[in-house]
Amino acid sequence: MAETTRACLIVLVMALAFLFFEGAVTGDTDGQRRRQVQSLLRRLNKPSLASIQSPDGDIIDCVHISKQPAFDHPLLKNHTIQMRPSYHPGGLYDELNFTTRPITQIWHQNGSKCPENTIPIRRTKEEDVLRTSSIKMYGKKTPGSIPKFVSIDYPDASATIGHLHAVASASGDNNYYGTKTTINLWQPTIEGNGFSLAQLWITGGSYQGNDLNTIEAGWQVYPGQYHDSNTRLFIYWTRDAYHQTGCYNLNCPGFIQTNNQIAIGSSISPVSLFGGPQHDIDILIWKDPKGGNWWLQVGSDVLGYWPSSIFSYLSDSASTIQWGGEVYSPDAGQTSTQMGSGHFPEEGFSKASYIKNIQVVDSSNSLKLPNGVGLIAERPSCYSVQNGSSSDWGTYIFYGGPGRSPNCQQ
Repeated sequence: MAETTRACLIVLVMALAFLFFEGAVTGDTDGQRRRQVQSLLRRLNKPSLASIQSPDGDIIDCVHISKQPAFDHPLLKNHTIQMRPSYHPGGLYDELNFTTRPITQIWHQNGSKCPENTIPIRRTKEEDVLRTSSIKMYGKKTPGSIPKFVSIDYPDASATIGHLHAVASASGDNNYYGTKTTINLWQPTIEGNGFSLAQLWITGGSYQGNDLNTIEAGWQVYPGQYHDSNTRLFIYWTRDAYHQTGCYNLNCPGFIQTNNQIAIGSSISPVSLFGGPQHDIDILIWKDPKGGNWWLQVGSDVLGYWPSSIFSYLSDSASTIQWGGEVYSPDAGQTSTQMGSGHFPEEGFSKASYIKNIQVVDSSNSLKLPNGVGLIAERPSCYSVQNGSSSDWGTYIFYGGPGRSPNCQQ
């Protein structure tokens, strides 16, 4: 009897010790994760001179221009801010291109704006980071999810699962130095943890060599990144095919913002209505011939630039430019996430999504129509794209689709 009691006590002590050890390990893991989150938040959320509460729940911090995240980049430690571009592309103020329309963001309501010599930065909250599966990958695209671009005429069943595109691509000239276009604004419905976006890509290098350089800009609906289903202005960049460098918006050192009116990553309003009023934004990115930096203009606002020193291929020029839509679903099967308006291109204006006035910047810093434009869609029965040209829209595409349907095959 005594031996039995002694054995039971030993088992009980061992069980309690195991539970204590397991709890200590779990607690330490949780504590380590929280410390990592707080460290990231300290890096991203710079001290502000003022803060603005947006009606959509965002907090916009007005950070002194010299204290922005860009200057944490080792190549930009002694960088002198270029407050304005030396040159704009030739032909920018032709009748087709002329625009004075500023974009409007939800945080602008009630006349809110940041003071001079500051830039507006959307504050990253703890819950934003905790929604991601990896703190290290917060605000980044994952290398394994980069799609394989294929021709719309020869769809490839082996295209990367999860990402689908409907885009136009120009690679007919040897070098590109920028692009200008007008992108239709929508608020597509997202399934699960996916996203939907419309953007332009300026690229050099390759996926195969892990040296792909990109500059990207457009709008996206991405609840997993932003906590809501609002349509938001975004930018992105990488110099190594999304492996280690680059990020969305200002979530890492790189893009230098000079504008105190527009918050990158914040909601855009209003958006288009199916069969009703249409809204769009003009986006221009070009390489300043004098400074060599890649400047970004949205509407009538010059926002800032990507320094050429953070790139390899794009320190000189780009080899390909693309425009169009993308959807992502983490599920292996079909998704009902809408691209653009959620309607196919053949439905036309006010029903399908459009990107119009597509132009490229050539080696003489002049805007011109692109040559050799091809269409790309991995699953045309799910999301498709059509192109055309006219006197008032120049080169354009209609694109989009509803995703999951009887005709949408894996």
